[in-house]
Amino acid sequence: MSSRFTLGVEEEFQMVDRDTGQLVSHVHTVLDKGSAVFGELIKAEMLQSMVEIITGVCADIHALRQDLSTKRMQLATILANEGLAMISSGTHPVAHWRDQRRTVNERYKEIEEEFQDVGRSILICGLHVHVGIDTHEIAIPLMNQLRTWIPHLLALSSNSPFWINYNTGLKSYRSIVWKRFPRSGIPPTFTSSMEFDCYVSDLMRNNCIDNAKKIWWDIRPHPFFDTLEFRVCDMPVTFEDTMAIAALCQALVCKLTFLLEQNMNTLVLPTHYIEENKWKAARYGLDAVIVDFPHHRSLTLRDSLHETLDFVEDVVDELGIRREMNYLRILLTSSQGTGADQQIAVYNETQNIQAVIRYLMECTMQSIQTNSVISTAGKPTTKL
Repeated sequence: MSSRFTLGVEEEFQMVDRDTGQLVSHVHTVLDKGSAVFGELIKAEMLQSMVEIITGVCADIHALRQDLSTKRMQLATILANEGLAMISSGTHPVAHWRDQRRTVNERYKEIEEEFQDVGRSILICGLHVHVGIDTHEIAIPLMNQLRTWIPHLLALSSNSPFWINYNTGLKSYRSIVWKRFPRSGIPPTFTSSMEFDCYVSDLMRNNCIDNAKKIWWDIRPHPFFDTLEFRVCDMPVTFEDTMAIAALCQALVCKLTFLLEQNMNTLVLPTHYIEENKWKAARYGLDAVIVDFPHHRSLTLRDSLHETLDFVEDVVDELGIRREMNYLRILLTSSQGTGADQQIAVYNETQNIQAVIRYLMECTMQSIQTNSVISTAGKPTTKL
C-alpha cells in the first residue's frame, strides 16, 4: 500500500565556513561540482548561501531513508572539499540578509524585482514533503482537510528561534519571514479541483503569475505531478525529525484518502481558526496550547499530536512507518524538544550564540555520519 502514497523530500541547507560557522555565498561552485553527482536533484535557492537537495520518487519510507541519507552524505562531502559545512535550521542565528548575495538566475532576478526587500530578506530554509495521490481530482478535497494539521507540522519542525543575532521569542521565526510573500500561508478552501484550476488559470491569464509554482501555500497540489506538497515546515534539526515528519504527512494523506473512498470526511476548518493555532505553534512550538474548535476545548499541542497519531494508527503498519511514529511518540514526551528548544537551551546555558551555531553544525553532521554507518551496516538506528 505504501507505494500508492509515494514520498519525496526537498531539503534546504545553509552553507557555512567550517571553522567560523558564518554563511558563505558559494552555491554556484557547489552546483558545478554537484551536477555530476546529483544531476537535476540539486538546486540553488534565492540566496547563494543556501542549497537544496531533492530525493527521487520513493516507493516507501525505507526508500526515502536510503535516498535522503545518501544525498546528505554526498552534499556534505562536496562542501567539505570546499572548506564548508552545512547547517540544518530554519534560520541562521546571526546572519543578516543584507549581507547575502542573490543567486545568478533569471527567475530569482524577477522575484527580487517584483518583491524587493521582501524577496531579498528570504534568508530561511524549509523542508518540503511530497506525498503521492491517485488523481489530481482528489487533491482539493484532501487539501481542504489537511489544513487542520498545518500548526502541528510547524510545531514539530520548529527550528528558527534566532534572527539576525537576536532571540525572537518565537520557536519558528522562519514562518513569520515567509508570511510576507503573497499566496503564502494557509490555503483557502475550494469546492473542487475545477474551481482551483480556474483560480490558477485566472492568475496566469492576468499575468499575476507565470506558473502555478508561484502559489506558495503551506500545502498545495503540485502543479506538475500528482502529489500534495507540504511546505509549512522549518528545516528540522535532525535527520530523524525529517523522516518522522515525512511519515506523518504520508499517514495523514493515506488515512484521509481511505475516508474519502468511504464517502467520509473530517471537518474542514475555516482559515481564521487554523490561523489561531498556527500562530501559537510558531510562538510556542510543542509547548503551545491550541484550540480544538469543533469540540470547543483547549488542549496542549502535544496532546493534540498524540490524538493525531491515534487517528492514523490503523494505516501505520501497512505504510511501514511504525519506527517513525514511535519516534514521534518519544519526542512528544521528551524534555529535549524540537530544534528550536535545543537552540534556546544551548544559548541559555552558554549565553553565547556562537555556541548555538556550533551545536547546529554538530547536529547536522552527526545525523549524516550516523545514517552513513546505518546505511553501510543495513541496520536500523536507535534512539531519539
